[in-house]
This record gives sequence, C-alpha cells and structure tokens, in this order.
Amino acid sequence: MAPDVETFSYPHKTAEYSYRVPTPPRIVVPPPAINSDSLPAITLNALRSANFLNEVNYNNIVSQNAVLEWTYERRRDAQMILPYLYLGPMPACKDERFLRGETGHAPGSGGGITMVLGVRQKYSFESKLMTGALRKAQDMGIESHTVDLGGNQDLIHNFPATTALVNEHLARVHQATGQVGKVLVFCESGNERSAAVVAAYMMETHVDVDFIKAMQLVQAQRFCANFDDALKRLLQGYWDILCAKRQVDKVNTGAFGTMQSASNGAAAVSPAKTKRALEQDHSEGMDCMDDDDLERFGGRTFAPFMDMSLKT
Repeated sequence: MAPDVETFSYPHKTAEYSYRVPTPPRIVVPPPAINSDSLPAITLNALRSANFLNEVNYNNIVSQNAVLEWTYERRRDAQMILPYLYLGPMPACKDERFLRGETGHAPGSGGGITMVLGVRQKYSFESKLMTGALRKAQDMGIESHTVDLGGNQDLIHNFPATTALVNEHLARVHQATGQVGKVLVFCESGNERSAAVVAAYMMETHVDVDFIKAMQLVQAQRFCANFDDALKRLLQGYWDILCAKRQVDKVNTGAFGTMQSASNGAAAVSPAKTKRALEQDHSEGMDCMDDDDLERFGGRTFAPFMDMSLKT
C-alpha cells in the first residue's frame, strides 16, 4: 500500500504566484549625520574640465549639527549645497534680500546670486507661477534660465545640459570678475526635481561623488529634500552613464598618448589588418586556409551568392 502523500512534510515553501512586474531592489541612502562627531570627512575633487573650481574652498561646506538645527520654516529658504551652488523652493527666487546676498536668513542661505535656474513641469500651472518668480530675478539683472520637463524621466536627458549651463555661467563670471559666481537651482518645492539636478551636477563635476554621496550631500544641507525610489534609480542610471563615459575617455586618452609617442620617434604602431578577401586567398594559392576551409572552398569556381540587383 502506497503511503499517504499528506504524511510527508516538505521543507520548501511556496509563495502565491504574482503577475506583477518584479520590484527592483531599494536603494538605501544613509541619513545625514546628526552631530559633528559622526560627520564623515568629505572631500570634493573637481574635474580638470572646470579648472576655475579648483580655486573654491570646500572646507567645512557641510554645516555642523545641521540636522539638529533644522526647523520647519527653513524649507521656505534656499540652502548652500556647494560654495557656488544653492538649492531652494520657488519663493527663494522672489526674495530680493536673498538674491542680493543681504543678511536675514539662516546661516549658509544667502549670498549674491548671479544666475537662477528653474526646473518646472511643462504645460502646468507651476510653469505659469515660475514665470512670475523669474521676473524678479530678471528685473534685478540676474541671468535666468528654465528647464521644461514632460515628466521626471526627462531629467536624465537634461542633466548634461544643466551641468554645462551652470559651468559656462560660472566660467564667464570667473573670467570677467576673477571670482566664482553663485547659482540658485529651484523648483516649486526645492525638494525633488531641482534636488536631482543639483545631485547630478555634483556627480558630473566631481570625481569622488557617486549617486549615493551626492544625495547625502544634498540632504545634509537641505534636510527636507526628498529622493523617492524613482529619482534614486534615475540618478543611479546617470551615474552608470558617467562611469562609462569616463572609462571611454580614459581609453581614448591612453590611445592618444601612444600616438604622440610614436610621432616623437618611438616605434610606430602598425595599422590593423583588414579582412582578407576571397579573391586574395585564391591569388595566394590558398596557403592560408586550413584543412576545413580547403574542404569547403577548394576547387570552387563560382561565387557563393548572387547580387539580384545586378540581374536585369
């Protein structure tokens, strides 16, 4: 008599089958340090493509005890993320005292803004509100730009353009005045789209800032910044793109250095060999063919295919 199946105990467990798309693993960003004792040492090394950034003093750019001193009202102000880069909400763009660099705000929130960059949703009420906010900066003679997005996914396409826009402005100010300007990046709340633009800028212009560290630096200064899972994956994808570009540039730079050495008297690099044609093999007596090739192609007097376009 066969044993009852129910008497057996199966060690494995089965889960209910689901038709939904698998959920990607969550990206965990460690929270900012609560006090100065647990604050990690932060160094930012600028890329060679922005030489004027080498003159910027990065010492103590992260406010000590910033999290403990954070108050709810500070979300309405802009905060300094880098000595030349500020992040804030739309009202900060209309605050004349802040734009002029006058006192009256929390430490690290003021300082002579030379350019404002607004990140807005295309064809929305927010877009109309931002137009009014930019008018204040334009009336004060401050350079103004906007980035219009169809959705947050458009951010990754605009990251290189926003970084180039900021660096070009800073370079012009530095060339004209000898000083590094100050740029305010803002959106309606200053917590999502504009925060992602600032994080992407730090990733692209600094060699030792990955997407995790970029988000940490933003949240350490503006504690209300919110990177949801979609924005985290967006920044992770952009970091992968930056790493691939830097690897390609490294290879190309090495190849260029090899060519320069050859032109300066070193041994010339032999050009790559081109693929041998079938006619060339026949003209050389097919000595280069192995036994398998000889068995397949030996004695052939016709082409393996015919170009039907030539047959009229």
